[in-house]
Amino acid sequence: MIGTLDSLSRRRLAGRRNMSTSSSDTVTSQRSLHGLLLLLATIAGVSVANIYYNQPLLDDFRKSFPESASWIGVVPSMTQLGYAAGMLLLAPLGDRFDRRRLILLQIAGMCVALLFAAAAPNLVVLVFASLAIGVLATIAQQAVPFSAELAPPSGRGQAVGTVMSGLLLGILLARTAAGFVGQYFGWRAVFAASIIALIVLAAVIISKLPHSKPTSTLPYVKLIGSMWHLVVELRGLRETSLTGAALFAAFSLFWSTLALLLAGAPFHYGPQAAGLFGIVGAAGAMAAPLAGKFADRRGPRAIVSLSIMLAAISFVVFALSGTSLIGLVIGVIVLDVGVQAAQISNQSRIYALKPEARSRVNTVFMVAYFIGGAAGSAVGAFVWPLFGWVGVSIAGLLFTAAAGLNHMRGRPEPAAASGTAE
Repeated sequence: MIGTLDSLSRRRLAGRRNMSTSSSDTVTSQRSLHGLLLLLATIAGVSVANIYYNQPLLDDFRKSFPESASWIGVVPSMTQLGYAAGMLLLAPLGDRFDRRRLILLQIAGMCVALLFAAAAPNLVVLVFASLAIGVLATIAQQAVPFSAELAPPSGRGQAVGTVMSGLLLGILLARTAAGFVGQYFGWRAVFAASIIALIVLAAVIISKLPHSKPTSTLPYVKLIGSMWHLVVELRGLRETSLTGAALFAAFSLFWSTLALLLAGAPFHYGPQAAGLFGIVGAAGAMAAPLAGKFADRRGPRAIVSLSIMLAAISFVVFALSGTSLIGLVIGVIVLDVGVQAAQISNQSRIYALKPEARSRVNTVFMVAYFIGGAAGSAVGAFVWPLFGWVGVSIAGLLFTAAAGLNHMRGRPEPAAASGTAE
């Protein structure tokens, strides 16, 4: 009898130890995932910042290369063009190769391009270096789908939101950092400092970031071509891409005309005022993880619906308070939160559509996103001189209405079963 009781006691103790070990492993796993997501957020922010470093330095470029002063504006244009090309040609490789290795290779290439930019003897070298910087800055487009791969399905939205917050902060703080370093140490020091930051980041990646498992064996040309087949196959990808494009068109419409509004009566502010509004946009970066968490709990479609309503409300605020600085600030916060929450929720949804093709579906979504942004900027350039700020606000409402109608036409789509990539 005593022996039996002793045996039962030992079993209970062993069971408690096992439960304790299991709980400890879960906490460790959660902490490990959180650390990896913060690292991926840093990777996204530090890499994408390189696209925006040159924007506050244009006057310094003009002073360094006075013989090419009329062509200085080509530098940021080539950087953006390079980023678009990199999204289309490099970002899909995350399905074919280890993302960790791709990130490290792109960082190495970025350091070389930044070195050429820092030492550029003329504008031609700086322009081509900027093109390469843009292409390689698509490291960020490896980090975002990597986060979806690492996280469990129930936490995918929050994971994507965490990494996107890093990317957004990189965009917001890049101009401020470049302006500060450029003012006190010269524009070449900005690129040199970025090289140092990337080398430190690479060392952390080698130490901490795990390898990813390739999900496709397609040759490169077929890998790129397969994106069209994904568009045809996945209704949810088409819906989210069109919704995202329309919302980003509204977003770009606003930001491309804000400086014109602030330059006129009754504000008469310089271009730096529009830049300060970018700091207000940090609300979107702070809201990103929350949007992802709500997308996990309520479903991404519900969050996108709410986000579209917020974006529409922001343009109503703009129309009614075009001469009120407080109204503009409120509208910027509402617009930024709405657009960023919609992007994160849409990305959370598309990553579940075809897990073995996450890099490619992300590329399709982001290319559509930037096409929408270009369309919004073009509409702003047309509407502003003819109809002023009220016309811009109405155009923004029309874009958000288009996003809402497209979103309403869609319906929940079950994720495709994971499997071997085509």
